[in-house]
Amino acid sequence: MRGTKLSLFVALVTLTGYLVPIAAQAEDTLAAIRKAGKVTVALASIPPYMIVSPSGEATGASVDLQNMVLKNMGLPALTPVLTDWSAMIPGLQVKQFDYIGAGWNITEAFCKVVLFSAPTYVNPPGLFVSAGNPKKLTSVADIARQPDSKLAVAAGKNTPYEQYALKQGVKPEQIIYVPDIQAGVATVTGGRADAYITGQLGIPHPEQKGLELVHDKGAPLVAGGMVFRKEDVALRDAYNKELNVLVRNGTLLKLYEKYQVSNGDAIVQGISKFTKAADVEPSCE
Repeated sequence: MRGTKLSLFVALVTLTGYLVPIAAQAEDTLAAIRKAGKVTVALASIPPYMIVSPSGEATGASVDLQNMVLKNMGLPALTPVLTDWSAMIPGLQVKQFDYIGAGWNITEAFCKVVLFSAPTYVNPPGLFVSAGNPKKLTSVADIARQPDSKLAVAAGKNTPYEQYALKQGVKPEQIIYVPDIQAGVATVTGGRADAYITGQLGIPHPEQKGLELVHDKGAPLVAGGMVFRKEDVALRDAYNKELNVLVRNGTLLKLYEKYQVSNGDAIVQGISKFTKAADVEPSCE
């Protein structure tokens, strides 16, 4: 559940410019799925949300949710395609799969290229600092005002958090890129960075890891959903209809409890406020 480099957008928009006119003449994707009796979906390995075995079987809270949505749409269970993040949107555009089920961040830039479902996850931002908050940081802007301070962010240029840090005046040389949450935690506790910005729900019980959570109220809310081709409005809308029911009738919460998703109740409460991608990013269709 992530974004990718903004430089990819230029290539994607160019690619889309050639593909959309062709796709518009093709058979409606929802009708084609019903005819074929198969739903091919791009997934990633993100336990406990998605787990794809070496034999190609997929399980996890998100996989179960998607299969419930598809069943309520009168469609078969998904056929997973384990796909590298950088290949997902290009693969979607050339119809290697019917939609992306890995979950991407809903942003203005991505919405120029694809359609999103209603949010399937939401994660309020958090600034994690060493216990006691030695530099008395209250926001990312405080890091910008202290040139000797360092901020750890998720690897990958132009992620929402990196963009926010740069807008707040943090210099590129103050940013340390980390591959995952564990590395972000270690970077702070090991003294290489003064803070790590990520979703609050990604680090439950931070005090047990020697961290303290600082609420930067100006940081961007990160929410994401399933990804569809621009021309597949009918498929996306039918998906949204069933997804919103499962979010609100307690089904999603039960799945999170089943798979022991940390802060599952907070995630469900957060996404229950939204029924479409435009509720998160107004520029989205």
